[in-house]
Amino acid sequence: MADDVIKSRKSLTVSIVTYRSNCEEFRRTLSTLREAVAAYSSEKVRIFIIDNSPRNEVAEIAGSELGGSSVQILHGHGNIGFGRAHNLILDQIGDYHLILNPDIEMSADALFAAHDFLECNPDCGLVTPQAHWPDGERQYLCKRYPALFDLILRGFASRSVTKHFDHRLARYEMRAETQGQIYWEPPIVSGCFMFFRGNVLRELGGFDPGYFLYFEDFDLSLRAGKKTSVAYLPAVKIVHAGGHAGKKGWWHIRQFARSAVRFYRTHGVKLL
Repeated sequence: MADDVIKSRKSLTVSIVTYRSNCEEFRRTLSTLREAVAAYSSEKVRIFIIDNSPRNEVAEIAGSELGGSSVQILHGHGNIGFGRAHNLILDQIGDYHLILNPDIEMSADALFAAHDFLECNPDCGLVTPQAHWPDGERQYLCKRYPALFDLILRGFASRSVTKHFDHRLARYEMRAETQGQIYWEPPIVSGCFMFFRGNVLRELGGFDPGYFLYFEDFDLSLRAGKKTSVAYLPAVKIVHAGGHAGKKGWWHIRQFARSAVRFYRTHGVKLL
């Protein structure tokens, strides 16, 4: 059986960075993660929860949702940013490593599908899933190289404005390419769910710690694409509740702008 096969295979680590996360969303994330890792032998799975919050707000939730799973909680380092927090456990990652947001619900077979795909495709080092919003609408995690105009439209414009640019946004979000078939080499994939071959992530050095929040996944995707093949895999299904930086207040808008400047300085500006 497939479950028996995966138990004999390689190790898996998962890292989740939290900062004052929505408790109910986080519970659902851990609940679906628990179901997904059930396909593995327990000794081959390690889950790292890196809590950037001022107070340890996740230990009780992790204990109740993950039970006897091998979980390690890191806390007390302060709010060091998304990428730097994931990098704290870079030297401990397994043969395969999942970077996971605390607002993701995954299908029970998501990790098996990603794991099996990488086993069968040794040239592939990074898998990205098919995603939906909580209301069932498709969410597109693959992107072309971002023009500044696209970022402004997608992050800050109202629906009354974006509807006039839907064809442009559809191209940027690769909607036609990322439907029901595997798609190879999307330039950029979302950091909410990145299933890596462990040695690839280690060789990349993880996230660039110069990004505090936003665009660290864009940067990592582009660097990964130079080292390995990247695949959109629709058999891996998730629900993602995040996004919408422009609706989270001025602090998030400033972080978005600061990271965008760093990204374009590193990789080159595209205006339109």
